[in-house]
Amino acid sequence: MKKSLLIALVTAAALAAAPGHAAAAPCVVPSEKPLWIDYGTPQLEAVFGRPGVVVAGSGEAYPSRMRAAGATTVFWDNYLNRRVGTPSAPADAAALPQRAKTLVDYAVASLGCETPWIVMNELFGASTPTPWTPTTARYRANVIQWARLLAARGAKPILLVSSDPYTGVDAAPWWRELASVADIVVEKYFGAPSIHKAGPELGSRRMRTSMRRAASKLFAMNIPASKVGFMLAFQTGRGTGGREGLEPESAWFEVAKLQALAARQVSRELGTAYVFSWGWGVFNEAGNDPDKAGAACVWLWARDSDLCDAPARYRFDADPRAGQIDLPAGVRCILGEASVTTNEIGALARVTGDAELALSILYARLVEQRAAPIDRRDVLAAERVIVLRRFGGSRPAYLAALTRAGATLAAARGAIGDELRRRVLEERLTPRRPASTAEVTRFLSTYGSVLAREVELDPAPSWLPSGRGVALSTELPAPVFSVATGTALAIWTPDGQVRVRATGEAVPLATVPLAQARPAVIRALRSAANADAYRSWSQRRQHTALEELRCVRDRLPAVGGVGLTGFLPFLSLDPR
Repeated sequence: MKKSLLIALVTAAALAAAPGHAAAAPCVVPSEKPLWIDYGTPQLEAVFGRPGVVVAGSGEAYPSRMRAAGATTVFWDNYLNRRVGTPSAPADAAALPQRAKTLVDYAVASLGCETPWIVMNELFGASTPTPWTPTTARYRANVIQWARLLAARGAKPILLVSSDPYTGVDAAPWWRELASVADIVVEKYFGAPSIHKAGPELGSRRMRTSMRRAASKLFAMNIPASKVGFMLAFQTGRGTGGREGLEPESAWFEVAKLQALAARQVSRELGTAYVFSWGWGVFNEAGNDPDKAGAACVWLWARDSDLCDAPARYRFDADPRAGQIDLPAGVRCILGEASVTTNEIGALARVTGDAELALSILYARLVEQRAAPIDRRDVLAAERVIVLRRFGGSRPAYLAALTRAGATLAAARGAIGDELRRRVLEERLTPRRPASTAEVTRFLSTYGSVLAREVELDPAPSWLPSGRGVALSTELPAPVFSVATGTALAIWTPDGQVRVRATGEAVPLATVPLAQARPAVIRALRSAANADAYRSWSQRRQHTALEELRCVRDRLPAVGGVGLTGFLPFLSLDPR
């Protein structure tokens, strides 16, 4: 936007000679929010010259023609630096009042009304941190004084900001003072190739997130949303955002659609005031792109289908739902056909004490159940085993434990399903590499204090197919390691009831001969490897699925491996 406009402002002498505005009527601009304002250019008069469009321009002939075609006009001042100077060379503050009078008079003549909206292009060095140099401080003071002078003459100043603002504690007062006299529009220029490559879901999310982040910096300084807007770019020169050579034209048109939809979504969420577009002008050969008319038509159509019939005129993906996050009421996130509801999060948050952690657990469940769906009958069967094993068969005691933990029955069964799914996935992801002698030795030296005992099991479980051998205290319930030798007892497992007889003394693993201990150690190593493989697999899948996940306001869950049994240990299917 720092390049000369095709329709340049007239010279300062001509500005000074512009007629006064005493006889002009007040300017009328639509009150809708957000208000869409498009940079105007003669090459696209046929596209933007229509009712329902607000065009920013200068001069007298062009704005007059656009109003005759039904559009509303605001004034575009492309040369703020000529009014207030630059951070390295600020203007003499004494010269500002006369310059402001001259510009407002010219804007009145251009727009034909006495209270012109003046778009000021643009603030230099918005991201400059404090402390500012003396010249930067004078420049910033000039910008505020300039806006104040325009407002005093009946104009509505709107300042374009070329980068995300630096809003440190020392800079915040300046931004608040600016907002008291002018509205603030942050330029968000997205390279079309990167958005198109990311795809509708991820590309749209990136744009929405970037706009929210920029606005949040202003909101954090108590600048109201009604004073804030965004500007998006459609220039075709390389290296400045916009088309950036994206081909074919249908791909660029789709990005134009996604930009409009992203801006509309964020503006509705935040209640911001404006969405500007820039880059339609032809300042040089690089900007002379015949596809701009198509992109402009798609841009208008995406926000209001009555403004331009883009699907009938151009080839592109005209699905207005692509990449969008318009979710049903009460739904927080959707992954494919599966969803996480706010009620589910609320119910689980009573267990975890943290709604975001609850969301992470539910998201992991959505991802994992794609690979390992669990039958409800299996969940109910496992629940019966838990009641028998942990609550002596007393369902009231089980329900009372859930109540104390803040868990609903649905939340408990979800946790049991997670446990069953984890077992399925761990078995499926089992590394088949045998444990080495070094690994066995290291395990014995590290976990030599773990209790071990020779046992007989009937029927023989899958992990001890012979039905007899050394078992570790991590494999069987604690009572097995406290009863007298020769004692038999029944235990409940997900596979049913098993009779266990203690045939040897319970001793530290380190005291068991290696030949006898080795099978148990190998099982323990395999179990640890299974758990590691499962966690790594789950996190990879969760990261990948984020690209297709849709959540309210793009507030995505954190990827993690926290299980509900950390909060509800009595639901664990582990034997201990």
